[in-house]
Amino acid sequence: MKYVRGFFHFWYDFIVGDDWRLAAGTALLLVVTYAAAGSHPGVWWLLPVGVIALLSVSVHAAARAANRPPP
Repeated sequence: MKYVRGFFHFWYDFIVGDDWRLAAGTALLLVVTYAAAGSHPGVWWLLPVGVIALLSVSVHAAARAANRPPP
Protein backbone atom coordinates (compact mmCIF):
# COMPACT_ATOMS: atom_id res chain seq x y z
CA MET A 1 0.00 0.00 0.00
CA LYS A 2 2.92 2.32 0.73
CA TYR A 3 4.13 2.02 -2.88
CA VAL A 4 0.69 2.73 -4.32
CA ARG A 5 0.33 5.81 -2.16
CA GLY A 6 3.81 6.96 -3.17
CA PHE A 7 3.01 6.39 -6.85
CA PHE A 8 -0.14 8.52 -6.72
CA HIS A 9 1.57 11.16 -4.59
CA PHE A 10 4.33 11.45 -7.20
CA TRP A 11 1.86 11.89 -10.06
CA TYR A 12 -0.23 14.39 -8.12
CA ASP A 13 2.89 16.37 -7.30
CA PHE A 14 4.12 16.14 -10.90
CA ILE A 15 0.85 17.18 -12.55
CA VAL A 16 -0.50 19.70 -10.06
CA GLY A 17 2.86 20.98 -8.81
CA ASP A 18 2.76 24.41 -7.25
CA ASP A 19 -0.43 25.73 -8.81
CA TRP A 20 -3.59 23.67 -9.04
CA ARG A 21 -5.18 26.33 -11.26
CA LEU A 22 -2.72 25.59 -14.07
CA ALA A 23 -3.50 21.88 -13.88
CA ALA A 24 -7.25 22.51 -13.84
CA GLY A 25 -7.00 25.02 -16.69
CA THR A 26 -4.98 22.61 -18.80
CA ALA A 27 -7.44 19.81 -18.13
CA LEU A 28 -10.31 22.10 -19.07
CA LEU A 29 -8.51 23.13 -22.26
CA LEU A 30 -8.01 19.48 -23.18
CA VAL A 31 -11.71 18.73 -22.68
CA VAL A 32 -12.85 21.80 -24.61
CA THR A 33 -10.46 21.10 -27.49
CA TYR A 34 -11.53 17.46 -27.62
CA ALA A 35 -15.21 18.41 -27.62
CA ALA A 36 -14.74 21.09 -30.27
CA ALA A 37 -12.60 18.84 -32.47
CA GLY A 38 -15.48 16.39 -32.76
CA SER A 39 -17.50 18.83 -34.82
CA HIS A 40 -14.77 21.14 -36.16
CA PRO A 41 -11.44 19.42 -36.90
CA GLY A 42 -9.66 22.74 -37.48
CA VAL A 43 -9.73 23.88 -33.85
CA TRP A 44 -6.42 22.28 -32.85
CA TRP A 45 -5.03 25.76 -32.24
CA LEU A 46 -7.23 26.21 -29.14
CA LEU A 47 -4.88 24.15 -27.00
CA PRO A 48 -1.59 26.01 -27.68
CA VAL A 49 -3.28 29.41 -27.47
CA GLY A 50 -4.95 28.43 -24.19
CA VAL A 51 -1.71 27.10 -22.71
CA ILE A 52 0.09 30.33 -23.64
CA ALA A 53 -2.72 32.33 -22.01
CA LEU A 54 -2.56 30.20 -18.84
CA LEU A 55 1.20 30.57 -18.69
CA SER A 56 1.08 34.33 -19.10
CA VAL A 57 -1.55 34.69 -16.38
CA SER A 58 0.53 32.49 -14.06
CA VAL A 59 3.75 34.43 -14.70
CA HIS A 60 1.93 37.73 -14.19
CA ALA A 61 0.50 36.54 -10.86
CA ALA A 62 3.92 35.29 -9.70
CA ALA A 63 5.59 38.58 -10.66
CA ARG A 64 2.91 40.55 -8.85
CA ALA A 65 3.36 38.41 -5.73
CA ALA A 66 7.14 38.83 -5.87
CA ASN A 67 6.84 42.63 -5.99
CA ARG A 68 4.51 42.77 -3.01
CA PRO A 69 6.15 44.22 0.12
CA PRO A 70 6.61 41.76 3.00
CA PRO A 71 4.06 41.97 5.82
